[in-house]
Amino acid sequence: MRAIDDTAVRTGPTDGAALRGRAARAGVPTIPLPRDSARAAARTAGPARVATAVPAAASTGVAALLRGPVRQARVLLSAPTAVYLHVPGERTAGDVVGILTGDATRLPLGCVLFRPSNGRPLVGVPTGAVAEVGGGRIVVGDLAVSAAAWWDPRPRLPGGRPALLPEGVRQLRNTLYGEGVPHSSFTLPGLPTGPGGPLAALRGAVRRADLEAALRTATRLIGLGPGLTPAGDDVMAGTVAGLVLLGHPAADRFAAGVCSLAAGRTTELSAALLRHAAAGRVSAEYAAVLRGLVGERPLAPAVDRLLAGGTTSGRAIALGLCTAIDLVERTTRR
Repeated sequence: MRAIDDTAVRTGPTDGAALRGRAARAGVPTIPLPRDSARAAARTAGPARVATAVPAAASTGVAALLRGPVRQARVLLSAPTAVYLHVPGERTAGDVVGILTGDATRLPLGCVLFRPSNGRPLVGVPTGAVAEVGGGRIVVGDLAVSAAAWWDPRPRLPGGRPALLPEGVRQLRNTLYGEGVPHSSFTLPGLPTGPGGPLAALRGAVRRADLEAALRTATRLIGLGPGLTPAGDDVMAGTVAGLVLLGHPAADRFAAGVCSLAAGRTTELSAALLRHAAAGRVSAEYAAVLRGLVGERPLAPAVDRLLAGGTTSGRAIALGLCTAIDLVERTTRR
């Protein structure tokens, strides 16, 4: 540490925290000045060690990260309902894990706390702050979380290509688009509208039962829209997951194409969610709608919860699911 007169300051129990600069010897009060700002210190200092970790229900989609060796991570976002961490990879772009409150959208990369949010950020650290993931827990700021239970983000649906209830599909579409409203009028904030827009191109590909054209629309949708998960990405994530979980024979190829396009074109969180969608891992809200569509649980409340997620994410993901249902029906009919 340096004093205000730019001379060395030595503090410690042996000298009673005496200051040894020239100003101190002259009897002038000195003020120790830190070298760095508090924000810079928060970014470079290691995470605080917490004696007891808070229990959470962890997604099996991040089990490898949690059970693996301790790795350094950085904070992408800290909000009242979630904190997201990016864990760099040696040969890949890395992965993302989230700590979520009980009232947050239950994303497939999350560890869900057994409590709701309280209106304040989960941890008081800035974006870019250092964290740790591995060794059975996540440590960020003064918060440590360990997996006390596990949940599987891939819904187990009956059969390799599950049969959806026609009335359920109509109910989903009517709730999303509006009953009696043409699908062509559906819009999402942040995405271009009109006949030349990407949503219109996606609808055209579906009408023509052209899976390749639907995949080409990903070049226009990936990364399109504001936020950590742009609306265009959410549409593609809903479509990819739907094709995988509904057993489309070209689902893996479609998913690989979308994930390849996402590299370097969108946010780290959104790219991670697309990779989970490619493996059939979805949010609990999305899974509940699928289970409602096969008659395993009430559909209406599940659709309402999905559509209520985020500013645009819920509606965008539901649009992707409807797109996947149409593509499965039209491109596998023969």
